[in-house]
Amino acid sequence: MTSIEENFPRGGKQKTTQEGKAAKHPTVDQDNLFKTQHEEQTPKRKKAQQDQAKPKKLKTEKKAVVKTHAENFELLTAESLTDGMLVLGCVKECNEFELIISLPNGLSGSVQVTRICEAYSKMLSEQVAADKPVKDLSPLAELFSPGMLLRCAVIGMKKGAEGHHGIQLSINPKDVNKALNTAALRTGMLLSGCISSVEDHGYLIDIGVPAAKAFLPREKAQSYFQAKEKGAELKIGQYLNCLIDEVKNSGRIIRISISQSEVAAAIATEVQNWTLNSLLPGLVVKAQVHEVTPMGISLSFLSSFTGIVDIMHLGSTKSRSYSPGQMVKACILFVNPTSKAIRLSLRPVFLQPGTQLGHLSSGRIGTVMADSRVKSFCKNAGAVFTLDDGTLAFAHLKHLSDTPKSFKPLSFRPGSKHKCRVIDYSPIDDLLLLSLKQRIIVAPFLRYHDIHPGQVVEGTVFALKDFGMQVKVTGYIKGLVPRLHLSDVVLKQPEKKYSVGNTVKSRVLACNPDTKTLILTLKRTLVTSKLPILASYEDAKPGLVTHGFIVCAREFGCIVKFYNDIKGLVPKNELGVAPITVPQEVFYEGQVVKVIVLKCEPEQERLLLSLKLTDNALAVDTTGEEVSKKREVTYETGQVADVKILKKKENGLEVKILPNDVSAYLPTMHLSDHVTNCKLWWHWLKGDEILHNVVCLHDKGGHITLSRKPAIISAIEGGNVVKNFSDIQPGLLLMGYVRNIMPYGVFVEFPYGLTGLAPKSAMSDKFVTATKDHFVIGQTVVAKVTSIDEEKQRFLLSLKVSDCSSEDSVSESFSLLLQYFKELQEIMSKRGDSSVPQKLCEFKPGQRLLLVVQEVKADGSALFSNIHTSGLTVEATHRHLGGKNIVMGDQATAVILHVDYLKSKVYVSLREELLSPKQKTLTADSQHPAVVQHVASEYVVASLVETGHLIAIPLASHFNDTFRFDSEKMKVGQSLMVVLKTTEAGNHGFLLAVQSPKKRKNVIGLQKGSKTLEETSAVVKHSLSLGEMVTGTVKSVKPTFVLVALDDKLIGNIHASQILDDVPVGTFPTSKLKVGQKVTARVIGGRDVKTHRYLPISHPYFTQTIPELSVRPRELKGESSTALCPEDIEEVLKPFKPGQMVTCFVKKYNTTKKWLEVEVTSNVRGRVQQLLLSPNTKVLKHAEKYFKNGQALVATVVGSDITETKLCLSLTGVHSLEEGTITLGYVKKVIPHVGLTIALPFGKTGKASLFHLSDSFVEQPVEGFSTGQLVKCCVLSNNDNKTEVSLRQSRVNPKSHGKVEDTEITSLDNVQKGQLVRGYVTSVTPSGIFFGLSDSVVGRIPLQYITHLLVPDQSVCAKFIHVGQLLAAKVLSINKEENHVELSVLPKDTGKPSIIPESLGLPHSETDTNFKKLKKRKRGSSECEQEVKQRKKRVCCTEEDDSGIEVYCREEEEEDKKERSSKGRELLRLKVSTNFTWEEGLSVLDSTMLRERDQSSSSEEDEEDIQSTTKKQTRKNKELEKQRAEKELSKLEAALMDPARQPQSADDFDRLVLGNPDSSILWMQYMAFHLQATEIEKARVVAERALKTISFREEQEKLNVWVALLNLENMYGTEEALMKVFERAIQYNEPLKVFQQLADIYADSDKYKQADDLYNTMLKRFRQEKSVWVKYSTFLLKRGLVEAAHRLLPRSLKCLPDKEHVDVISKLAQLEFRIGDPEHGKAIFENTLSTYPKRTDIWSIYIDMLIKHGCQKEVRDVFERVIHLSLAPKKMKFFFKRYLEYEKKYGTAETVQAVKAAALEYVESKNSLAEG
Repeated sequence: MTSIEENFPRGGKQKTTQEGKAAKHPTVDQDNLFKTQHEEQTPKRKKAQQDQAKPKKLKTEKKAVVKTHAENFELLTAESLTDGMLVLGCVKECNEFELIISLPNGLSGSVQVTRICEAYSKMLSEQVAADKPVKDLSPLAELFSPGMLLRCAVIGMKKGAEGHHGIQLSINPKDVNKALNTAALRTGMLLSGCISSVEDHGYLIDIGVPAAKAFLPREKAQSYFQAKEKGAELKIGQYLNCLIDEVKNSGRIIRISISQSEVAAAIATEVQNWTLNSLLPGLVVKAQVHEVTPMGISLSFLSSFTGIVDIMHLGSTKSRSYSPGQMVKACILFVNPTSKAIRLSLRPVFLQPGTQLGHLSSGRIGTVMADSRVKSFCKNAGAVFTLDDGTLAFAHLKHLSDTPKSFKPLSFRPGSKHKCRVIDYSPIDDLLLLSLKQRIIVAPFLRYHDIHPGQVVEGTVFALKDFGMQVKVTGYIKGLVPRLHLSDVVLKQPEKKYSVGNTVKSRVLACNPDTKTLILTLKRTLVTSKLPILASYEDAKPGLVTHGFIVCAREFGCIVKFYNDIKGLVPKNELGVAPITVPQEVFYEGQVVKVIVLKCEPEQERLLLSLKLTDNALAVDTTGEEVSKKREVTYETGQVADVKILKKKENGLEVKILPNDVSAYLPTMHLSDHVTNCKLWWHWLKGDEILHNVVCLHDKGGHITLSRKPAIISAIEGGNVVKNFSDIQPGLLLMGYVRNIMPYGVFVEFPYGLTGLAPKSAMSDKFVTATKDHFVIGQTVVAKVTSIDEEKQRFLLSLKVSDCSSEDSVSESFSLLLQYFKELQEIMSKRGDSSVPQKLCEFKPGQRLLLVVQEVKADGSALFSNIHTSGLTVEATHRHLGGKNIVMGDQATAVILHVDYLKSKVYVSLREELLSPKQKTLTADSQHPAVVQHVASEYVVASLVETGHLIAIPLASHFNDTFRFDSEKMKVGQSLMVVLKTTEAGNHGFLLAVQSPKKRKNVIGLQKGSKTLEETSAVVKHSLSLGEMVTGTVKSVKPTFVLVALDDKLIGNIHASQILDDVPVGTFPTSKLKVGQKVTARVIGGRDVKTHRYLPISHPYFTQTIPELSVRPRELKGESSTALCPEDIEEVLKPFKPGQMVTCFVKKYNTTKKWLEVEVTSNVRGRVQQLLLSPNTKVLKHAEKYFKNGQALVATVVGSDITETKLCLSLTGVHSLEEGTITLGYVKKVIPHVGLTIALPFGKTGKASLFHLSDSFVEQPVEGFSTGQLVKCCVLSNNDNKTEVSLRQSRVNPKSHGKVEDTEITSLDNVQKGQLVRGYVTSVTPSGIFFGLSDSVVGRIPLQYITHLLVPDQSVCAKFIHVGQLLAAKVLSINKEENHVELSVLPKDTGKPSIIPESLGLPHSETDTNFKKLKKRKRGSSECEQEVKQRKKRVCCTEEDDSGIEVYCREEEEEDKKERSSKGRELLRLKVSTNFTWEEGLSVLDSTMLRERDQSSSSEEDEEDIQSTTKKQTRKNKELEKQRAEKELSKLEAALMDPARQPQSADDFDRLVLGNPDSSILWMQYMAFHLQATEIEKARVVAERALKTISFREEQEKLNVWVALLNLENMYGTEEALMKVFERAIQYNEPLKVFQQLADIYADSDKYKQADDLYNTMLKRFRQEKSVWVKYSTFLLKRGLVEAAHRLLPRSLKCLPDKEHVDVISKLAQLEFRIGDPEHGKAIFENTLSTYPKRTDIWSIYIDMLIKHGCQKEVRDVFERVIHLSLAPKKMKFFFKRYLEYEKKYGTAETVQAVKAAALEYVESKNSLAEG
């Protein structure tokens, strides 16, 4: 500025200066002020140039001025905007992710949500990263309101799809104020800023100046709250007009004011030193009119700037009203530093900064103006029009014609008239925006506001999405057709009906102009409906008939929706004439229905509807008549009929029931009882075929469902069905079909619509892992009813074969096979005329064919063909080639094994024993050995070993027998014994047989004979030795090993670790070798076939081992030698040390145990626990997806497992829980106000306190955690089996550098006086609040620092302060010697609101203040005040001295008598001091005392009045005062004597224990009181007092205190202190009891190692005490150490006396039932009863255990055994009685009768024996 002023000094003749400027520069804006910055010339050169210009000056001056004004007064256009340009804008709309801004001259732009300010963007990023809402993040609608004026920076232009310019803006202070720096900041400047942080005493404002810190004090914001926010808090991201109040430290610290009056009066001045770059829009300046033109005026302001005001911003005054030299106030609209153009506005609304625009829209939008007169035309911007009422309007250039080519500028001369339409309103210009485009003028609507629900609109499809179809109604209006509304019925593939570009006719369902959402429907019934539109509850008059659509169908009825989101209910009884029991099965979501309004309550928005229409309403809809006609014919469940197939659907058949031609549906799975036949039926059936014997399952609302399942039809015809819930009884066997399969069980439906649930545990006799593996929907099943819930009308089922099988499995499986083949023959008769089914039916098993080899596959199988097999696949597996070497083109004779009709595939065999079966007479029911040749879906094809005949063996023994484990599945080559059921082959080509109950399972090899592979390998001898090189062929490649054929018989093994020298992580080494590949390997060991141990070469059986080979290059070269020695597994694992890195190979992931099984070498196995699989939680949740069998991994050795046979490994690098280790864990337990218990790797358990859950404390810190949740934690300490962990992000992820709001406080060194800290309340006591700053630091907040109010006791605090509450407090003092911290939560210290609300009406604590004032006035003569002081001291010390309340009050009364005569003021002061209960925490004072305190405190404010009043007191008043004091004292005494009163202080407890010294409960409560206040030492002292005080006769009471002391030392003390207390306790109590109590303490606190050691000590010291053995067994079983618990029983029997054996065996067996293995418990009882058969007590216990934990069959078996024992009649009566009670409770009438019959038989046998 100094250089500028030197060149152009202020003053002089203004007119001359301006003429000079006009002459030298082509534009007004480019004055000399700015030109000099670029033209620094020598005086001579400058003069020469001026001389050259002189002759031309007079000619060009006039033209230049005209040209200048024409260019400068051009209106602003999108093309003229440049990046960095500053513009004043007005908020037009607030959307979720952007602000729509109105800009000058009819332009519009947008501000994205990420361009508000840095703090707001950071919070957005946090919300996106955390995927959950951030607490202080406010939506844009709360921060901005329409009409708000904002300073914006242009940051870019975005071209739209139709060529429209989208102006991208930013209001970020860094973009708006980027030209400012700290040196440029001056007092009085008006800047824009955003709230970046909310502090205790004010707000930090982001003004975009990096080095400056702007602060807004709270008191400065009060007037803004009152004017704008009505007392609300300012929020982060809120936009403010900031007036600089004070500048400190060279602009680095700025104080801000946002007062509305101050901001409105702010004017930019020359003193503020504004430059062109720093000039901001929105500034109000004082300007001088420079020139006046018809297009606007030019102004000069701030002595050196020139700007213009266009025609739109002259305000209400016309331009001719202004004259040059006139002074005006103007507001800067935009500044373009690049072109140096400044535009201003004279509109009054802008001349007061901070004012919000009120007029944001116009009611004339959409109006067509017939004759609008052009006022002016700007060739680059558009035309300004004058409307019929004289108002101005503007039309952009693009809106002056339909197309750019048809635009004619000459037609827009001033005064010409045009037809146009109002399309929008510009708030910042206060003028309407017009369009002359013909399509806009004739458009039915322009905005969403013009569209109303129920309107029929046409649009063009422009997108098809999963959620629906998007339709463009106009260029600016787009709508959505939800997927439900694409058609009257739900479309599965909408793209087949609609495509982009289609024109569709739709009806408006709902329109919301605010959110610009338009919902349409394409349902033809709704679009074409002539009925009234129901779009509001007021229109719903009773009797109105209209169309709606169902959105919900439930048991109570249907909810029908109309237009504009109007909903109504159709109750169940109004759904139709015929009763409908299950509406959700009759109606579907989206179904269009015609309803009649019954009742409407618009205020409550309740609408009652009915589907029972009147005759008139029915007559309107012809489809309704047709439906009613069809429903005249009804079908009952169980009715059998013939049906004709109309159409095949994906999951069933559409049929019509003959002879009435009623439509019905036959699901595919209801065509047969066999799943395979169901699919075959559907595949081969054709249209117009007739099916016989079809039964109706249910007819619900015209939707008839049929079934053709023979089992269901048989059950209905035989009457073995239940029609009502009342018919269901436990034990019933019912035939049904699977309705639905859920993870927790299977729903089974029965005829007549009843449905029951078979839980997962009752689905199968086998373990159920996944329910979907056992059954398929629609499958026929037999179910047994197990229990009934009458109230909820539900029942449970069992699908176990053991419960549902009614006959022996052999006959049942045979009948299923017969039924299958019978159905198959029926299906083949329906094969039709197609060539493929015809050919398939010509083939049958056992038939011989002459075939030609077509192809030999790589796996050894072959494909064949002949003239009869065209279109079919004929295949023989490698096994069925019979060892024959065949090539393509060879002829071969084969026998058919199986025909797969669904896949059109024929399986054949070339084996000789099958081609030429031996003739032998076979008899029915004879047993024969057989070999499995092929496994089909329903049966197994086998061959008789003796004859070679093909037989079919059923796979399932029951309808429910559908699942087999891999080990149970039949395999080709397996040998078995069968029982022949037929001796002649039927049409199916097989002899039928069933498996013999005595099965033999062994796989038959490819060689002749019947030896298995293992047997074959076992007898193969070889002469190989260690280190020998061998050559072989790869026979099989498995994930972790490769089998190599060394010759015809010898098989070798190559482990995955012996393939490569260096195995890359993640690779699969065994994949390097291919089947058939020749390999050279070295022998490194030999493994015994049976024991799998490696034998030494000197072992006599080494020549019979399986050779272990290596193909590692180093091994082959001899660079390394590996020898697998016959060491014990412990020796093999010794070289592996914790922390060592090893390469391992995935064997499998055990989903049950949740661990990864790996192999390190061929003889070293390992396991990786789930928490050690990966540091990534996603991997742990889906481990089976991330770890593939055979994959190579690098792991860290942790150690060996409990059995010391396997390595424990880690894939995370963590092998021990050292301090600082970061690992994953599971939340084991969530403890409110305490923290989390976390299960860590290696079986450890960690504790995470409240202070280590997050870097920022929250009110409910454990709320976001749940049991089983995976968390990442950092180990803080791992001492004495106590592991402390932290979940803080700063610990778990140190590199994140996130903000740590609440730092860790490990000791008092981390706390400073005056510091503001946050923590959690640990307890509320009479002495104050104990406040946890961390696990190790606890501070105290005295009562006087909790609130400025005078609280009577801590019970008032307890109402507003609870344990675990989050508070902010200020540190007042620190005493490191005593480890004490004193804090304050007063509002003046923390800046937070008071914890105790003032609305309670409590008095202010002003006693001390008034006392000091009084002391100053009466310093010389006030002896009484010293006495008052002494009394106050006495009040404070009563808690520690414990002198007693009564003594204190009597002393006070005596002193009161002495002062009664003349010192009335002291009497009032004494009343205040008598509030002893405040200190003691007693809630016994009534309201009268509070009133007196109020009177006392108020009287102290006026000293003279009180003195005069007390002098005038009469003797009678003094007597009344004395009586009142006596009453208060008696109330205090009564309260203290109240037995129901809870102790609140140490004195209270002392008083209680004096009265009852032998009560251990009181002493323990006293200890707990101190522990709650974290006063550990005081609790120890109380315990020692108790042990000395309690009488020696009260042994149990003393023991209770010892146990409490042990607990205290275990939780808060050291192990050494605990042992000292334990040794003392043993001396004074029975040692066994103390041992047992300590063991329980260890177990409860998860110190399992100490507990285990203690139990072992007890077993040595108290080996003859059976309780010790029982407790130790309980401890082991609870920890899951079942095997260790089992080993205890034999040990105990060796140590205990014989008389105790049976008792301890019984107790351990009961433990097995309760928390161990029930099967082991049964075995123990059975073994005991075999030894002691007449021990009726053991029998009784066994029966009790079985009733609780066993099944009914087991209980009945035991009862049957016991009632047949030879016992005394009295004992037999007892067992018969129990048996009868059991059957009455759980059995049926038949079983009860059977027990009675057995009892009668026993009595008769005894009588006959007596008579004999």
